[in-house]
Amino acid sequence: MSRKRVISMVLIVLNLAFIWGNSLMTGEDSGDLSGGILAWINSFLGFDEAGAELLHHLIRKAAHFTEFACLGALLAWNCRLRGEKHTAILPALLGMAAAVVDESIQLFTPDRGPSLTDVWIDTSGVVTGMMLLLLGYHLMKKRHTS
Repeated sequence: MSRKRVISMVLIVLNLAFIWGNSLMTGEDSGDLSGGILAWINSFLGFDEAGAELLHHLIRKAAHFTEFACLGALLAWNCRLRGEKHTAILPALLGMAAAVVDESIQLFTPDRGPSLTDVWIDTSGVVTGMMLLLLGYHLMKKRHTS
């Protein structure tokens, strides 16, 4: 196995540990974390209570999307390193499976619960990460052939 593949596998495992570690946080701890981020952002924006509540919701959903976009890019990179240049099905399915596991973990976490909406947000993040990685490869290839 090449050094790049080992690195990609380690990064995938670390990314999953981060994602699933966040799902193991109690609802209170998770709320405190996103609430701290909300307070920092809102110190610049100055939303009222209703606006801050909407912003808090958006921060939580953006976090789901972003951590899974990273996973999608890593899964697509790993597939390319294995020589699977035109297959998006495997990384997309693996990413969706990770999202299902993520939400399933929350069944057993105090003050948390699974959300089908979050599975779709996570899966959208995976596909976006895959597309961004493939776009990057395409742009690099185009730049080197010019």
